[in-house]
Amino acid sequence: MTQSEILEHIHNDSPQAVFTSKDLATDQDVRWCPGCGDYSILKQVQTVIPSLNIAKEKIVFVSGIGCSSRFPYYMNTYGIHSIHGRATAIATGLKTARPDLNVWIVTGDGDALSIGGNHFIHLLRRNVDVKVLLFNNEIYGLTKGQYSPTSQQGQITKSTPMGAIDHPFNPLSLSLGADASFVARSMDRDPKHMQYILQRAAGHKGTSMLEIYQNCNVFNDGAFFIYTDKETKPLETIYVEQDKPMVFGENNSKGIILKDGSPKIVDLKNDSISLNDLWMHNEKDAYKAYILSRMFDDPKMDGHFPRPFGVIYANERPTYDDAVHEQLDLAIKLQGKGDLDALIRGKQVWTVE
Repeated sequence: MTQSEILEHIHNDSPQAVFTSKDLATDQDVRWCPGCGDYSILKQVQTVIPSLNIAKEKIVFVSGIGCSSRFPYYMNTYGIHSIHGRATAIATGLKTARPDLNVWIVTGDGDALSIGGNHFIHLLRRNVDVKVLLFNNEIYGLTKGQYSPTSQQGQITKSTPMGAIDHPFNPLSLSLGADASFVARSMDRDPKHMQYILQRAAGHKGTSMLEIYQNCNVFNDGAFFIYTDKETKPLETIYVEQDKPMVFGENNSKGIILKDGSPKIVDLKNDSISLNDLWMHNEKDAYKAYILSRMFDDPKMDGHFPRPFGVIYANERPTYDDAVHEQLDLAIKLQGKGDLDALIRGKQVWTVE
């Protein structure tokens, strides 16, 4: 389905829908700072979930620790507010034990990529059939403004008064390096685009990793406004879609070509360049996906490139949870159903007099 078709599906009442977005609201006061980007993400998730036609009792939101991790309190579904960095591990166990559940992980750049970094990469390589919403605000918000694994070098924070010296993670590149089967990016200030990407993530069989740029208006205000403000958005943002040419700029006047494996910016006003000459996005090409993920921050790239938003990579492969149950079924077929009590007691018995 195209982006417009998916958005139309989300907003049309489906005869199969079992609840509406209003049914997902809880009686809990939403306790994020006024103006926080988390409000927009919550709204878009509550808008998209009913279009999936999955019963509420089959949906679970698992979070770790951080501002984003309040999320399960505000979704009228099952939820687990777990421990710092371990939402991915808990969600893996839950989905493996209950493959019938629709499991979502809500985490932040600090929660997932610092203390939870090890769990994060192994979730991606295993390809557990869960959906990861990675809220990236490039700061620790809940603990009052320390720098995070995605904070930019030189960034002044409570813990780096002279500027951060760490090299930041690129969540998309990290995910691709861990063999993630679905990698995408959206942002809190573009609700329609986020709804489309959420629907795509929900429909993917395997681990869907969706990075969402989320504004922390208290400790890192405006970090991503350049990608949504009217004056800067045309040259700073590029939306990628399957089989569509890479175009951006005012009235899509600029494009991107691949020359000798490297991206180059071209002017489409030049008669010698046409849309057919441009780089056509292919979600299944992992090599080009990696180039796309690094395009805007690689110092070796020639020129100032826009930041990509959309589905960067999507290619289904066998999931961990399916493989576990296939192996269990095979073991039962070959050896019969086990007896846990007999296994614990064992075959050797002795008497203590």
